[in-house]
Amino acid sequence: MIDIKKIADEANMIIAGYAFTQIDGKVRVLNLNNTKSAAVLALDGEILEASMPDIELVIVSNYYNQNRQFMEV
Repeated sequence: MIDIKKIADEANMIIAGYAFTQIDGKVRVLNLNNTKSAAVLALDGEILEASMPDIELVIVSNYYNQNRQFMEV
């Protein structure tokens, strides 16, 4: 079972219920309200993997690209 609280606590940034966590030179994104919805982004915002609908992926990508300078690393 996924520990949502732990993921949220370890996230570098949370926007609109999405936890963005930088790990191994990539950014893992998890929808905290639907843990089946996740993605992996490159640091430059390129989408590497995803298990979320395309529209949600566009939204997450926009959140990341507009706010990545605020990621606590």
